[in-house]
Amino acid sequence: MADSQTVLVTIRPVPMLRLTEVKLPLDHPATALSEAILGKLGIAAARLLRYEIHRRGYDARKRSAIHLIYTLDAEVHDEAEVLRRLGTDPRVQRTPDMAYRFVAQAPAGLNSRPVIVGTGPCGLLAGLVLAQMGFRPILLERGKAVRERTRDTWGLWRRGELNPESNVQFGEGGAGTFSDGKLYSQIKDPQHHGRKVLEEFVKAGAPEEILYVSKPHIGTFRLVTMVEHMRASIEALGGEVRFQSRVTDVEIEHGREGRQIRAVTLAGGERIAASHVILALGHSARDTFRMLHERGVYIEPKAFSMGLRIEHPQALIDTCRFGSHAGNATLGAADYKLVYHAENGRSAYSFCMCPGGTVVAATSEEGRVVTNGMSQYSRNERNANSALVVGVTPADFPGDVNSNPLAGMDFQQYWEAAAFLAGGSDYHAPVQKVGDFLAGRASTGPGTVLPSYTPGVNWTDLSSCLPQYILATLRAALPAFDKQIHGFAMADAVLTGVETRTSSPIRLTRDAACQSMNTRGLYPAGEGAGYAGGILSAAVDGIKVAEALALSLCSAGVSPAPLAGETPAPH
Repeated sequence: MADSQTVLVTIRPVPMLRLTEVKLPLDHPATALSEAILGKLGIAAARLLRYEIHRRGYDARKRSAIHLIYTLDAEVHDEAEVLRRLGTDPRVQRTPDMAYRFVAQAPAGLNSRPVIVGTGPCGLLAGLVLAQMGFRPILLERGKAVRERTRDTWGLWRRGELNPESNVQFGEGGAGTFSDGKLYSQIKDPQHHGRKVLEEFVKAGAPEEILYVSKPHIGTFRLVTMVEHMRASIEALGGEVRFQSRVTDVEIEHGREGRQIRAVTLAGGERIAASHVILALGHSARDTFRMLHERGVYIEPKAFSMGLRIEHPQALIDTCRFGSHAGNATLGAADYKLVYHAENGRSAYSFCMCPGGTVVAATSEEGRVVTNGMSQYSRNERNANSALVVGVTPADFPGDVNSNPLAGMDFQQYWEAAAFLAGGSDYHAPVQKVGDFLAGRASTGPGTVLPSYTPGVNWTDLSSCLPQYILATLRAALPAFDKQIHGFAMADAVLTGVETRTSSPIRLTRDAACQSMNTRGLYPAGEGAGYAGGILSAAVDGIKVAEALALSLCSAGVSPAPLAGETPAPH
């Protein structure tokens, strides 16, 4: 779509002007972008030196007249003159400086090496940034390297064989490796850390279009290669990545100034001295959450959401969203975002929508069934799928959350075990057609929509798999969603149970310096700590916490002397 002047990825050595809300027809010619810039700025063609596409989205509210919406950065001759004329126009402003600048550099003689627990998006970006600043981090991953992990994950999907330490949740790349690879978020990002994340992903092999499309995604196969390249970058800069290194304990010193992390212990018994530890655990590290609670690390219960996966023909969603433009290569497979506020005071909403994808087995524990959605970069599978979930709060959890902040985790496990039983106790998932779900009767087999979940499904009644208030809210939401997307409540659409791990059920609360509320040197980060949701926000939080840790290490100068009998971290 862009003409020869377009540069998609550059380092901007000179100021540029940012034009927002540039609206063009879906199938506009290549010259339309430069013509739009010239018209908006009121300048001759000779004054436009070059331009870049910063963002490209679309407006499909009128299916018969879908438009592309651009944000463009233009370098022009005599920028000051343009700003004098158009300075009051909010859609023409100076392009912000989005270049990433490191907050610190590891000082010479620094003996302490930061430790990062987890190699999902949060841990990888934290490790990469710390390595780029010279801190030589040690990354500890309980699971396996990403390709070995992929083989183990397929073992569950194809043969029903679960490896509790190497699966969709655990292993290099984190849970996001087996997802749609969505790279957009609604977080506030005034320092443009998200741009740093995307640029590092492109360096690692992601398509350059993720830098400018409004809803970028990568897909599982490409994520595997990217993760390997990022690990290689960390190691080349002096960092270290260890697999099958589950942290089973933390050593906390109690001194005059409070609690201070001193070491972590691995499942094999190895003890690694560390005064600065990032906990980038992910939302499924339940055994680690229990250990931290036992060691007195401050934890709060947190709201999350639970529900079911729903599948429709992707062609249905494409037609409902794009009309005659369904199948357009620029638009790609259509997605949706739906919300319903029920009379019972609860809300149902679509979550983690995967166009042209599959529903996957995502459990990490024996005797439980968990669903998630996944797409490849092409998004060309026959079905669209999304979670339909309802919010739950600590008031819904069993027991006293004040004495047991892990009650939400217990709540998740109870319903995952119920789904395992309903599926036949062999990692098959319980499924039900929407028509039967709305009528309150069990399903006995498929209709026109075939479920994509493997290793298999059991047609049943899903009423035993979720609390009644969630079921009632979903039953009220489906007809309402059908009014927005005609056919959404089609009788043969498939519901698969259960979706429980939408976000972490706990928060490892931290202070303004990104350290645990009651344990110095411990840096909770990312989705498992309750500070992110999705690949991009987790990676951004990893950078934020890495910066805080780097500043703390630099202010300390050198690491404190080891405790008696303590072995310093390896160099």
